[in-house]
Amino acid sequence: MKPFNLSFPGLIIMYILHHYFMQMALLSALKQIAGTDSCSISQAFMPEFFRLVLGTLSLPIDLPGTNYRQGVQARKNIVRMLRQLIDGRRASKLYHQDMLGRLMRTEENKFKLTDEEIIDQIITILYSGYETVSTTSMMAVKYLHDHPRVLQELRKEHVAIREKKRPEDPIDLNDLKSMRFTRAVIFETSRLATIVNGVLRKTTKEMELNRFVIPKGWRIYVYTREINYDPYLYPDPLSFNPWRWLDKSLESQNYLFIFGGGTRQCPGKELGIAEISTFLHYFVTRYRWEEVGGDSLMKFPRVEAPNGLHIRVSSH
Repeated sequence: MKPFNLSFPGLIIMYILHHYFMQMALLSALKQIAGTDSCSISQAFMPEFFRLVLGTLSLPIDLPGTNYRQGVQARKNIVRMLRQLIDGRRASKLYHQDMLGRLMRTEENKFKLTDEEIIDQIITILYSGYETVSTTSMMAVKYLHDHPRVLQELRKEHVAIREKKRPEDPIDLNDLKSMRFTRAVIFETSRLATIVNGVLRKTTKEMELNRFVIPKGWRIYVYTREINYDPYLYPDPLSFNPWRWLDKSLESQNYLFIFGGGTRQCPGKELGIAEISTFLHYFVTRYRWEEVGGDSLMKFPRVEAPNGLHIRVSSH
Protein backbone atom coordinates (compact mmCIF):
# COMPACT_ATOMS: atom_id res chain seq x y z
CA MET A 1 0.00 0.00 0.00
CA LYS A 2 1.49 3.35 -1.02
CA PRO A 3 1.98 6.14 1.56
CA PHE A 4 -0.65 8.83 1.16
CA ASN A 5 0.10 12.31 -0.09
CA LEU A 6 -2.30 15.04 1.00
CA SER A 7 -0.84 18.04 -0.77
CA PHE A 8 -4.11 19.28 -2.27
CA PRO A 9 -6.57 21.37 -0.23
CA GLY A 10 -9.73 19.54 0.65
CA LEU A 11 -8.45 16.11 -0.35
CA ILE A 12 -9.98 13.28 1.68
CA ILE A 13 -8.54 9.81 1.83
CA MET A 14 -9.17 6.57 3.72
CA TYR A 15 -6.17 4.82 5.14
CA ILE A 16 -5.33 1.73 7.20
CA LEU A 17 -3.05 3.48 9.64
CA HIS A 18 -1.02 0.70 11.24
CA HIS A 19 0.18 -0.63 7.89
CA TYR A 20 1.42 2.83 6.93
CA PHE A 21 3.23 3.30 10.25
CA MET A 22 4.97 -0.06 9.89
CA GLN A 23 6.32 1.02 6.51
CA MET A 24 7.29 4.46 7.81
CA ALA A 25 9.22 3.09 10.82
CA LEU A 26 11.05 0.44 8.79
CA LEU A 27 12.01 2.82 5.97
CA SER A 28 13.25 5.36 8.52
CA ALA A 29 15.41 2.74 10.22
CA LEU A 30 16.76 1.46 6.89
CA LYS A 31 17.70 5.03 5.93
CA GLN A 32 19.72 5.46 9.11
CA ILE A 33 21.43 2.08 8.68
CA ALA A 34 22.15 2.05 4.95
CA GLY A 35 21.83 5.71 3.90
CA THR A 36 21.24 6.21 0.18
CA ASP A 37 21.63 2.47 -0.43
CA SER A 38 18.36 1.92 1.43
CA CYS A 39 16.42 3.12 -1.63
CA SER A 40 17.73 0.27 -3.78
CA ILE A 41 16.85 -2.50 -1.31
CA SER A 42 13.75 -1.22 0.48
CA GLN A 43 11.11 -2.65 -1.87
CA ALA A 44 12.57 -6.16 -1.74
CA PHE A 45 13.53 -5.87 1.93
CA MET A 46 10.18 -4.83 3.43
CA PRO A 47 8.03 -7.88 2.60
CA GLU A 48 10.81 -10.23 3.75
CA PHE A 49 11.19 -8.33 7.01
CA PHE A 50 7.47 -8.43 7.75
CA ARG A 51 7.46 -12.18 7.11
CA LEU A 52 10.38 -12.53 9.52
CA VAL A 53 8.50 -10.65 12.24
CA LEU A 54 5.38 -12.74 11.72
CA GLY A 55 7.46 -15.90 11.92
CA THR A 56 9.01 -14.94 15.26
CA LEU A 57 5.52 -14.42 16.72
CA SER A 58 4.28 -17.81 15.52
CA LEU A 59 4.41 -21.32 16.91
CA PRO A 60 7.75 -22.96 15.98
CA ILE A 61 6.21 -25.50 13.61
CA ASP A 62 8.74 -26.05 10.85
CA LEU A 63 6.42 -27.29 8.11
CA PRO A 64 5.90 -25.98 4.57
CA GLY A 65 3.42 -23.12 4.44
CA THR A 66 3.60 -22.20 8.13
CA ASN A 67 4.46 -18.67 9.24
CA TYR A 68 7.46 -20.06 11.09
CA ARG A 69 8.92 -21.72 7.96
CA GLN A 70 8.31 -18.55 5.96
CA GLY A 71 9.98 -16.49 8.67
CA VAL A 72 13.07 -18.71 8.61
CA GLN A 73 13.26 -18.38 4.83
CA ALA A 74 12.70 -14.62 5.06
CA ARG A 75 15.69 -14.28 7.40
CA LYS A 76 17.87 -16.16 4.91
CA ASN A 77 16.75 -13.74 2.19
CA ILE A 78 17.45 -10.73 4.43
CA VAL A 79 20.93 -12.05 5.26
CA ARG A 80 21.61 -12.52 1.55
CA MET A 81 20.54 -8.93 0.74
CA LEU A 82 22.60 -7.44 3.56
CA ARG A 83 25.64 -9.54 2.63
CA GLN A 84 25.40 -8.28 -0.96
CA LEU A 85 25.22 -4.70 0.36
CA ILE A 86 28.30 -5.21 2.54
CA ASP A 87 30.25 -6.86 -0.29
CA GLY A 88 29.33 -4.03 -2.64
CA ARG A 89 30.50 -1.38 -0.22
CA ARG A 90 33.73 -3.22 0.49
CA ALA A 91 34.44 -3.43 -3.24
CA SER A 92 33.68 0.25 -3.88
CA LYS A 93 35.81 1.46 -0.93
CA LEU A 94 33.60 4.55 -0.61
CA TYR A 95 33.27 6.28 2.78
CA HIS A 96 29.76 6.02 4.25
CA GLN A 97 28.58 8.00 7.29
CA ASP A 98 25.61 5.77 8.08
CA MET A 99 25.34 3.08 10.74
CA LEU A 100 26.47 0.25 8.47
CA GLY A 101 29.50 2.24 7.41
CA ARG A 102 30.55 2.71 11.02
CA LEU A 103 30.04 -0.95 11.86
CA MET A 104 32.26 -1.91 8.93
CA ARG A 105 35.12 0.47 9.81
CA THR A 106 37.45 -1.58 12.00
CA GLU A 107 39.73 1.36 12.84
CA GLU A 108 36.90 3.07 14.75
CA ASN A 109 35.72 0.00 16.65
CA LYS A 110 37.36 -1.50 19.71
CA PHE A 111 36.25 -4.95 18.59
CA LYS A 112 36.38 -6.12 14.99
CA LEU A 113 33.00 -7.50 13.92
CA THR A 114 32.59 -10.28 11.41
CA ASP A 115 30.07 -9.87 8.60
CA GLU A 116 27.73 -12.28 10.40
CA GLU A 117 27.91 -10.16 13.57
CA ILE A 118 27.28 -6.95 11.61
CA ILE A 119 24.22 -8.51 9.96
CA ASP A 120 22.93 -9.74 13.33
CA GLN A 121 23.31 -6.22 14.74
CA ILE A 122 21.38 -4.71 11.83
CA ILE A 123 18.51 -7.20 12.09
CA THR A 124 18.36 -6.65 15.87
CA ILE A 125 18.23 -2.86 15.49
CA LEU A 126 15.52 -3.07 12.83
CA TYR A 127 13.44 -5.59 14.76
CA SER A 128 13.60 -3.80 18.12
CA GLY A 129 12.77 -0.38 16.74
CA TYR A 130 10.19 -0.74 14.03
CA GLU A 131 7.22 -2.15 16.00
CA THR A 132 7.63 0.14 19.01
CA VAL A 133 7.74 3.27 16.84
CA SER A 134 4.94 2.21 14.48
CA THR A 135 2.54 0.98 17.17
CA THR A 136 3.15 3.96 19.48
CA SER A 137 2.54 6.33 16.54
CA MET A 138 -0.74 4.57 15.72
CA MET A 139 -1.92 4.64 19.33
CA ALA A 140 -0.94 8.32 19.70
CA VAL A 141 -3.20 9.14 16.74
CA LYS A 142 -5.96 7.06 18.33
CA TYR A 143 -5.68 8.78 21.74
CA LEU A 144 -5.44 12.25 20.18
CA HIS A 145 -8.60 11.56 18.19
CA ASP A 146 -10.43 10.48 21.35
CA HIS A 147 -9.19 13.42 23.46
CA PRO A 148 -9.75 16.73 21.60
CA ARG A 149 -8.36 18.83 24.47
CA VAL A 150 -5.03 17.00 24.27
CA LEU A 151 -4.98 17.36 20.48
CA GLN A 152 -5.65 21.08 20.78
CA GLU A 153 -2.73 21.53 23.19
CA LEU A 154 -0.42 19.44 21.00
CA ARG A 155 -1.39 21.31 17.84
CA LYS A 156 -0.80 24.61 19.64
CA GLU A 157 2.77 23.56 20.46
CA HIS A 158 3.53 22.54 16.88
CA VAL A 159 1.86 25.52 15.23
CA ALA A 160 4.07 27.78 17.37
CA ILE A 161 7.14 25.97 16.04
CA ARG A 162 5.88 26.14 12.46
CA GLU A 163 5.18 29.89 12.68
CA LYS A 164 8.88 30.56 13.27
CA LYS A 165 9.86 28.83 10.04
CA ARG A 166 9.38 29.11 6.32
CA PRO A 167 7.01 26.50 4.88
CA GLU A 168 9.87 24.50 3.37
CA ASP A 169 12.08 24.52 6.48
CA PRO A 170 12.43 21.16 8.28
CA ILE A 171 12.39 20.88 12.05
CA ASP A 172 15.76 20.62 13.80
CA LEU A 173 17.17 19.39 17.09
CA ASN A 174 16.26 22.58 18.94
CA ASP A 175 12.66 22.18 17.80
CA LEU A 176 12.59 18.60 19.08
CA LYS A 177 13.95 19.74 22.44
CA SER A 178 11.18 22.33 22.72
CA MET A 179 8.39 19.74 22.23
CA ARG A 180 7.67 19.24 25.94
CA PHE A 181 4.00 18.43 25.56
CA THR A 182 4.68 16.15 22.58
CA ARG A 183 7.12 14.18 24.70
CA ALA A 184 4.46 13.95 27.41
CA VAL A 185 1.94 12.61 24.88
CA ILE A 186 4.42 9.93 23.76
CA PHE A 187 5.14 8.85 27.35
CA GLU A 188 1.46 8.70 28.24
CA THR A 189 0.70 6.73 25.07
CA SER A 190 3.50 4.30 25.92
CA ARG A 191 2.19 3.95 29.47
CA LEU A 192 -1.38 3.10 28.46
CA ALA A 193 -0.51 1.09 25.34
CA THR A 194 2.50 -0.78 26.64
CA ILE A 195 4.35 -2.23 23.65
CA VAL A 196 6.93 -4.25 25.60
CA ASN A 197 5.15 -6.07 28.42
CA GLY A 198 8.25 -7.35 30.19
CA VAL A 199 11.71 -8.85 29.91
CA LEU A 200 12.99 -12.41 29.85
CA ARG A 201 15.89 -13.29 32.13
CA LYS A 202 17.77 -16.41 33.28
CA THR A 203 18.92 -16.92 36.87
CA THR A 204 22.68 -17.40 37.18
CA LYS A 205 22.37 -18.68 40.74
CA GLU A 206 19.67 -19.81 43.16
CA MET A 207 17.79 -16.85 44.57
CA GLU A 208 14.93 -16.13 46.96
CA LEU A 209 12.19 -13.65 46.13
CA ASN A 210 9.26 -13.01 48.50
CA ARG A 211 9.97 -16.33 50.23
CA PHE A 212 9.92 -18.23 46.94
CA VAL A 213 13.11 -20.03 45.95
CA ILE A 214 14.01 -19.77 42.26
CA PRO A 215 16.55 -22.41 41.20
CA LYS A 216 19.65 -21.60 39.18
CA GLY A 217 19.11 -21.82 35.42
CA TRP A 218 15.39 -21.04 35.47
CA ARG A 219 14.03 -18.60 32.92
CA ILE A 220 11.98 -15.78 34.42
CA TYR A 221 9.63 -13.40 32.64
CA VAL A 222 9.58 -10.10 34.54
CA TYR A 223 6.12 -8.71 33.76
CA THR A 224 6.27 -4.91 33.98
CA ARG A 225 3.06 -3.92 32.20
CA GLU A 226 0.80 -3.67 35.25
CA ILE A 227 3.15 -1.18 36.93
CA ASN A 228 1.86 1.37 34.43
CA TYR A 229 -1.68 0.97 35.81
CA ASP A 230 -0.83 1.23 39.50
CA PRO A 231 -3.07 3.99 40.99
CA TYR A 232 -0.49 4.63 43.71
CA LEU A 233 2.10 5.55 41.08
CA TYR A 234 -0.26 7.10 38.50
CA PRO A 235 -3.43 8.67 39.93
CA ASP A 236 -6.49 7.85 37.81
CA PRO A 237 -4.30 5.40 35.87
CA LEU A 238 -6.77 4.53 33.08
CA SER A 239 -7.21 8.14 31.96
CA PHE A 240 -5.14 9.60 29.13
CA ASN A 241 -3.47 12.52 30.89
CA PRO A 242 -0.19 13.69 29.27
CA TRP A 243 0.01 16.64 31.67
CA ARG A 244 1.22 14.27 34.37
CA TRP A 245 4.52 13.93 32.47
CA LEU A 246 5.27 17.66 32.48
CA ASP A 247 6.79 16.97 35.88
CA LYS A 248 10.21 15.86 34.57
CA SER A 249 10.96 13.96 37.77
CA LEU A 250 8.41 11.36 36.70
CA GLU A 251 10.78 10.22 33.93
CA SER A 252 13.54 9.42 36.41
CA GLN A 253 11.53 7.28 38.83
CA ASN A 254 12.95 3.79 39.45
CA TYR A 255 9.56 2.20 38.72
CA LEU A 256 9.45 3.54 35.14
CA PHE A 257 10.14 0.62 32.79
CA ILE A 258 8.53 1.93 29.60
CA PHE A 259 11.99 2.16 28.02
CA GLY A 260 13.72 -0.41 30.21
CA GLY A 261 15.80 0.57 33.20
CA GLY A 262 19.30 0.90 34.59
CA THR A 263 22.00 -0.51 32.32
CA ARG A 264 19.20 -2.06 30.23
CA GLN A 265 17.78 1.33 29.20
CA CYS A 266 16.77 1.22 25.54
CA PRO A 267 19.63 2.77 23.50
CA GLY A 268 17.13 3.88 20.87
CA LYS A 269 14.82 5.68 23.30
CA GLU A 270 15.54 9.25 22.19
CA LEU A 271 15.71 8.27 18.53
CA GLY A 272 12.26 6.66 18.75
CA ILE A 273 10.84 9.73 20.51
CA ALA A 274 12.37 11.96 17.82
CA GLU A 275 10.82 9.87 15.02
CA ILE A 276 7.35 9.92 16.57
CA SER A 277 7.64 13.64 17.39
CA THR A 278 8.59 14.43 13.79
CA PHE A 279 5.64 12.48 12.45
CA LEU A 280 3.21 14.16 14.87
CA HIS A 281 4.58 17.58 13.97
CA TYR A 282 3.68 17.26 10.29
CA PHE A 283 0.52 15.26 10.87
CA VAL A 284 -1.20 17.64 13.30
CA THR A 285 -0.14 20.85 11.50
CA ARG A 286 -1.19 19.70 8.03
CA TYR A 287 -4.10 17.31 8.49
CA ARG A 288 -7.30 16.54 10.33
CA TRP A 289 -8.66 13.04 10.70
CA GLU A 290 -11.56 11.01 11.97
CA GLU A 291 -12.04 7.31 12.59
CA VAL A 292 -14.31 5.27 10.38
CA GLY A 293 -15.53 1.71 10.67
CA GLY A 294 -15.38 1.23 14.44
CA ASP A 295 -12.11 -0.69 14.40
CA SER A 296 -11.19 -2.79 17.42
CA LEU A 297 -7.86 -2.53 19.25
CA MET A 298 -6.10 -5.11 21.38
CA LYS A 299 -3.75 -4.28 24.25
CA PHE A 300 -3.07 -7.84 25.43
CA PRO A 301 -1.01 -9.92 24.92
CA ARG A 302 0.38 -7.29 22.55
CA VAL A 303 -0.89 -3.95 21.30
CA GLU A 304 -2.30 -4.21 17.78
CA ALA A 305 -5.18 -3.35 15.51
CA PRO A 306 -6.07 -6.75 14.00
CA ASN A 307 -7.85 -5.17 11.03
CA GLY A 308 -5.91 -1.90 11.01
CA LEU A 309 -7.00 1.48 12.33
CA HIS A 310 -9.13 3.02 9.56
CA ILE A 311 -9.24 6.82 9.40
CA ARG A 312 -10.46 9.50 7.00
CA VAL A 313 -7.81 12.21 6.55
CA SER A 314 -8.36 15.70 5.15
CA SER A 315 -5.95 18.56 4.62
CA HIS A 316 -5.87 21.10 7.46
